[in-house]
Amino acid sequence: MSGTRAVHVPTVAGRGPRDATAGSRRWLPMARYVALYALACLFLLPVYVLVVTALKNPATISVTGMWELPRSLSFASFATVWPKLATGLRNSIVLAVPASIISSLLGCANGFVLSKWRFRGANVVFPLILFGIFVPYQAVLIPLVQTMSGAGLRGGSDPTGGLRGLLIVHIIYGIPITTLIFRNHFTSLPNSLIEAAQLDGAGMLRTFVDIAIPLARPAFAVAIIWQFTAVWNDFLFGAVMTSRDAWPVTIALNNIAGGQSVPFNQAMAGALLACAPTLLVYVLLGRYFMRGLLAGSLQN
Repeated sequence: MSGTRAVHVPTVAGRGPRDATAGSRRWLPMARYVALYALACLFLLPVYVLVVTALKNPATISVTGMWELPRSLSFASFATVWPKLATGLRNSIVLAVPASIISSLLGCANGFVLSKWRFRGANVVFPLILFGIFVPYQAVLIPLVQTMSGAGLRGGSDPTGGLRGLLIVHIIYGIPITTLIFRNHFTSLPNSLIEAAQLDGAGMLRTFVDIAIPLARPAFAVAIIWQFTAVWNDFLFGAVMTSRDAWPVTIALNNIAGGQSVPFNQAMAGALLACAPTLLVYVLLGRYFMRGLLAGSLQN
């Protein structure tokens, strides 16, 4: 009929270049995740061996069967090593908990002042504080031992067996990294919050307590996880600063795993008990970890 328009319907003979590109784009994320999961499984293989060996019956443990799942759960290895680790676990908790909290509070105060309350010489003070991060333990070991011995805070001269002196050492050693964490966090906060508090008549201390600390929960999570793990894993300072009754858990674990006649299932059970507190801290505070770790990274 005249006046009508023909409509052309294209036929699809096969997939075009755009379809192939879209398909490849769909496969790329899947391949990436498969690779990441494979690497995670590879990384967790020692943890798998650690757990299954610690939960096996000691009579069924062998090197050739270390990959096999336990036929029945047994806590005999934990019962054997617990008396050897109980005192060390208690000493490490006494050290790690207050050292993490106190150094985090001091780092929070330093970071707040260095980021929001600028003063003359702040650009010099901050690098000097950060310099402490790069000082290795071995470099200060001899003067540290001499100083703590002279102050009566080392080993037998201290009623706590050196725990007080070791606590002070870990607090001081944690201040540089906690200062860096909190300074990066407070740099990302708008200055209008501080200005509003000043208009309301709040001074530096009131602003720090009422505004800075409540807003620094992600940074506290990062600082506490970092400092707790560092104090808990310390071996060198604990070995030279404390007496036998005040040894931390790392030394107690070394005494179990370092013997030639100790079954390795006991070493595995001891290692699992020793790492449980740090895993618990990360589980409780882990959701804030990446948020606090990346704070201030996008600032100009």
